[in-house]
Amino acid sequence: MNQMDNRRMCPHCRAFITTKDHVCPYCNEKVGPPAVALRNPAPILGGLISHARFTTVIILLINVGFYVATVMTSMRAGNSDAIWGIDPDTLTDFGGKVRYFIVFMGQQWRLVTAGFLHGGLLHIGMNSWVLFDVGPQVEEIYGTARMLVVYFVGSVLGFVFSTLWSPYLSIGASAGLMGLIGAMIAVGVHHRSALGSAIRSQYIRWTIYMLIIGILPGLHVDNAAHVGGLAGGFGIAYTAGLPRRTGSWIERFWQVAAFACIALTAFSFYKMFEWLTRAAQ
Repeated sequence: MNQMDNRRMCPHCRAFITTKDHVCPYCNEKVGPPAVALRNPAPILGGLISHARFTTVIILLINVGFYVATVMTSMRAGNSDAIWGIDPDTLTDFGGKVRYFIVFMGQQWRLVTAGFLHGGLLHIGMNSWVLFDVGPQVEEIYGTARMLVVYFVGSVLGFVFSTLWSPYLSIGASAGLMGLIGAMIAVGVHHRSALGSAIRSQYIRWTIYMLIIGILPGLHVDNAAHVGGLAGGFGIAYTAGLPRRTGSWIERFWQVAAFACIALTAFSFYKMFEWLTRAAQ
């Protein structure tokens, strides 16, 4: 996957060019800087976080923060093995997807918060590894705004599918991750070339592997959330396309959409905190 590090897609003809090209050698149109380069070039935390992974690291930190909070809460409830397996009551209190609460108690915010919770160390470790690998590639190709919308819609739609399919508790970032994978498949669908075909094939294989893992006995993987996340991510990415000229109305639209996703996430966190406070009384 390192072949994507110095490549990007021309927003005019969709040919793959290098990050050093200022004029597309295929259509002779001027191209702007890559999406990641549009950020402030000053070092982030003294260079501790690379620009290419900044948004990904922020999502990872939120996931880890919730994981630590749920582990500590589960331990206080008497679960000495909380690091490896957090009890269902704690995950439910922190906003896990449960059909009863979403459908009958109007807690639709759980469709958002469920994507930031994990059941144990192995669960968050595997999801973090995939996010750290795929997230920067999606942001490099689509830009920060589109990447945030893809991740948000993929995660929420994944838990909508999960709610329709099963009434039981479901959590995890894998719905959002499948959204990112769907966005990479959209790159291959849009770009009909050998490299585009290779990207498409690679991420379709990832999808097949994850769905196969989901049907193995004893793992309790939520394949409905995976399918919903994949559909949401692919649909958004295929519709959005690649970043256009900076300042254009389409770029402002996706910036507003990304802000709306962040605002809805913050509101969902607030509702979760409100629910936690009420449950603790």
